[in-house]
Amino acid sequence: MQGFWDWFRWLYETTGINLSIFYDAFDRAHFLAGLLVTLRLSAVCIVLSVVIGIIGAWLQDSRLKFVRGLVYWYIQFFRNTPPLVQLFFFYFGLGGLLTSATGTGEHVPLVGNITWAIVSLSFFAGAFNTEIFRSGIQAISGTTIEAAQSLGFSRLRTYLLIVFPLALRISLPALANNLVNLVKATTLAYAIAVPEMLYVTSQIWSDELNVPELMNVLLVCYVVLAGALAYLMRRWERALHLPGFGS
Repeated sequence: MQGFWDWFRWLYETTGINLSIFYDAFDRAHFLAGLLVTLRLSAVCIVLSVVIGIIGAWLQDSRLKFVRGLVYWYIQFFRNTPPLVQLFFFYFGLGGLLTSATGTGEHVPLVGNITWAIVSLSFFAGAFNTEIFRSGIQAISGTTIEAAQSLGFSRLRTYLLIVFPLALRISLPALANNLVNLVKATTLAYAIAVPEMLYVTSQIWSDELNVPELMNVLLVCYVVLAGALAYLMRRWERALHLPGFGS
């Protein structure tokens, strides 16, 4: 394996193409740590945003007007404001209020930057997921719901066991697009110093002065990440497809 890394050193010495993340052990470890943070951040935000979307779609049909209004304004807020502004709002706005005093009188934040990035990005994508699932639910025939209710299913059981599984099949193409956008949006965490891939790469090129090379590496990495997620979602969509349903 060392010969593989040494080839990139030879490439740099002979052509000037400086891919230090391959031949320099420190830069390589730094970059891989950032990649791991990006993967973890993406995975957690995907799961939380889907859960938020499921709950939000359910609450949109609540019998309580206050709850429906709350969900409506949540969607409007997160869909109609820039995600970077939302991130700053959580980190600097709410984060500045949630502090605790140390023994020396210094105020330290109770919530870290990674947690705020997860919260902000999950709520951002969750607002879109709520609308995506709502559109899928509205495509379900009313007779299907009536049949479930006639069999004694409660409203919650009808939603969880019948309505949502069918709506998910219809919603998967739009959901896949939103989740891919979420993975790309994790780069915004750079703005609050979350050590994800873009952040650590910018530190590396500041030291090595190899911006063009590492920008191309970043592009390839995000194409691979987004492409892999799109491929998996497409496979899932095909696995759940019911012939003649939702087409």
